[in-house]
Amino acid sequence: MKLLVCIKHVPDTETKVAVHADGKRLDPQAVSKWVASPYDEYALEQALLFRDDAGEGEVVAVCAGPQACQSTLRTALATGADRATLIQDERFESAESLTRAKVLAAVAKREQPDMVLLGKYGVGTDEGTTGPMLAELLDWPHVAAISSLTLEGTGFTAARGVEGAVEIHAGTLPALFTCEKGLNSPRLPSLRGIMQSKKKPIETLTLGDLGLDDGLLDEAKLDWDGFELPAERESGRLIEGDPESASTELVRLLHQNEKVL
Repeated sequence: MKLLVCIKHVPDTETKVAVHADGKRLDPQAVSKWVASPYDEYALEQALLFRDDAGEGEVVAVCAGPQACQSTLRTALATGADRATLIQDERFESAESLTRAKVLAAVAKREQPDMVLLGKYGVGTDEGTTGPMLAELLDWPHVAAISSLTLEGTGFTAARGVEGAVEIHAGTLPALFTCEKGLNSPRLPSLRGIMQSKKKPIETLTLGDLGLDDGLLDEAKLDWDGFELPAERESGRLIEGDPESASTELVRLLHQNEKVL
């Protein structure tokens, strides 16, 4: 079985970010640490579990973005992926979901996997639509934000939470799934895995290698009007005095200034 895991290279969710000078995207130079989108870690772990349980198969990690994405793919290889592919182009930093889906569809058609796995959305500007768009382009069955997934031969059973209930979906491979937090417990790269990853290949491709028009990344269907950071919070205020006078002053401030009472 071949399993294709799509990984998005994103800023660490705990890192500080800055807006680029063009005002339409984050400044990549201001990001101190880049990682795989957290939900994609569940997708990778599920692929590794299926391969390990079967005792055979291949897990291929794919990422579309600048050369810096190699670090994220190298981590995926250290975690257990067998090989990786980078579709390298700086313009992916501002690519919307449909463009990413078209490129990933070209990779999937090239690899011919039995299953494609992604996180339920990529941290940033994904909106959770890349996975479903990719499945539609491949004309494959798909289930989004799965909380469990089991295989029996070429058949699958997947569950997803909806509005206080659980949907159960059954179908046959090939199929695509986007993964929800809690699907599994992602493993961390081991020292042995890190050493072995140095010998594993990362194939670098261009849009032309996939038979795609280079102008695809210039034909965005979505244009960001502007980015801005949230306004800084005002510093807290210490109300001094005895408990009775302090509580009276607090109530007054909440009523007159904050309008919450």
